[in-house]
Amino acid sequence: MSSKKLILVLTLSLFFQYLPAQSKTIVHRYRAALVRSDSARIVFQIEEVNTNGRIVWNFLNAGERLQAKNIRVKKDSLFVDMPFFESGFEVKREQDGRLTGIWRKGTAAQEVIVPFLAIQTQERFPLAHGPAKHQLSGRWHSQILSPNGSKEDAVLQLNQHGNRLNGSFVINSGDYRYLEGVVTGDSLFLSTFDGSHAYLFTARVKDGSTITDGLFFAGAKSRRTWSAVKDDHADVDLSETAASLKPGSSRLDFRFPDLDSNLVSINDDRFRNKVVIIQIMGSWCPNCMDETAFLSEYYKKNHARGVEMIGLAYEYSTDFARSVKSLKKFKERFSIDYPVLITGVKVGDSLRTEKTLPQITEIKTFPTTIFIGRDGTVKKIANDFFGPATGAYYERYKREFEKTMNELL
Repeated sequence: MSSKKLILVLTLSLFFQYLPAQSKTIVHRYRAALVRSDSARIVFQIEEVNTNGRIVWNFLNAGERLQAKNIRVKKDSLFVDMPFFESGFEVKREQDGRLTGIWRKGTAAQEVIVPFLAIQTQERFPLAHGPAKHQLSGRWHSQILSPNGSKEDAVLQLNQHGNRLNGSFVINSGDYRYLEGVVTGDSLFLSTFDGSHAYLFTARVKDGSTITDGLFFAGAKSRRTWSAVKDDHADVDLSETAASLKPGSSRLDFRFPDLDSNLVSINDDRFRNKVVIIQIMGSWCPNCMDETAFLSEYYKKNHARGVEMIGLAYEYSTDFARSVKSLKKFKERFSIDYPVLITGVKVGDSLRTEKTLPQITEIKTFPTTIFIGRDGTVKKIANDFFGPATGAYYERYKREFEKTMNELL
């Protein structure tokens, strides 16, 4: 071989040696289930994306793809940390392709642990009873009954395409976010999992206007019954969960630490002559997650107009370090640029309002939003947030929010 050819061969060899390796991505779809002690299985879907050994899980619920990136791999085991909430999985990959393990979730009391199982399939629910016999799209008045006999009124919004079904329940304290499932024969199945909500709804569709024999499984133990009748005018009464200023009060007065232990007060210069939104929230709260996504984007677009925001967090415990850890995940996930303050009062404390915001009546719903005008006085306290899964309710909320803010600005 001539010296010129040898140089060319060596050059090409070095060139191809240092070319970046071609990316290889493997995608698997799983039907996952939380297996409760009563044998009920709360079913949901996971899409596992493996790119050159880096694994990401996408939790699929109707229009939502909730991504978990913080996943450690150790031999045949996966340790999955959810992007918010004190929630995660410890999973083993079996030789037959199944995933087995546990789901952990922190609460105000003890940690909840539920067995977990997942198999590879594209189906969320099998069409065990064939094609749907009825069309369920529309608005329904629903009643959810607890074992103690108490009833909760709800609006059920459903969208059906063939056998596929999605929607959400709306109650006066929020919504059940993205529910997805099927109608097969005269049977209905809906479920969701977002790291906090773990819900399964089953029922019999009696006809196009009546749903009966409903069962509602939530988390590790809760089991309720439900039913629904078609009602295009069904609505929720928010008056029972509304908060307001106490007589003689017009301003808030608080000071709490942020996630870096710096004390922040509503009376600080930063908030003077500004329209200020106070977000009553918690890192444990799925509806707060949806509201935060909306508020964070609004703040970025309107901060220069004279808008400020403060998140007031009521967490599961008074442990400051635990609250910071959970809220930092929450703040990072939603790219929050406004201060989030830790009230230091448990969400379950019956005196939480008196201890933190004594100028207003009891906080009954999370989230609750307080609007403060440029003069520093409270102009409105709203409990009307419903997330994007609720369709018309979410659009109504956005219109009302924009109207209020434009008037104040």
